[in-house]
Amino acid sequence: QVQLVESGGGSVQPGGSLRLSCAASGSIFSINAMGWYRQAPGKQRELVAVFAYGVNTNYADSVKGRFTISRHGAPNTVYLQMNSLEPEDTAVYYCNVQILGKTYWGQGTQVTVSS
Repeated sequence: QVQLVESGGGSVQPGGSLRLSCAASGSIFSINAMGWYRQAPGKQRELVAVFAYGVNTNYADSVKGRFTISRHGAPNTVYLQMNSLEPEDTAVYYCNVQILGKTYWGQGTQVTVSS
C-alpha cells in the first residue's frame, strides 16, 4: 500500500505564491513518476506538472514559466512551487505517483486565488 500526504494549499491573492509538497510512503519499490494534477469546479482533472524519473519533466502550457516541479528535498517527496498565481489556477490539486504500472492519488489540497 502507498500513502500520499499533501500539504501547502491555501488562499492567496493574484500574483502570489504557494508551495505544495507531496510525500509518498509505504510499499515504494520504484517510483516511475511523481506529479500534480488539478481539478477546478465543473472541469475535468488536468495535468499540471509531472516528473518522470530519468526521463523528463512536463508542464501544462498554462503554467509554464510560473510553476516549477522538483524533487530535491526529503526522500520520495515532490514539490510544486507556484508563482504568479492567477484566479484561473483555483482548483483542488492532487498528487499523483506511478509505481510499477500502478497509479496512486493523494487526497487533494485546495488552492484558491482571489482578491
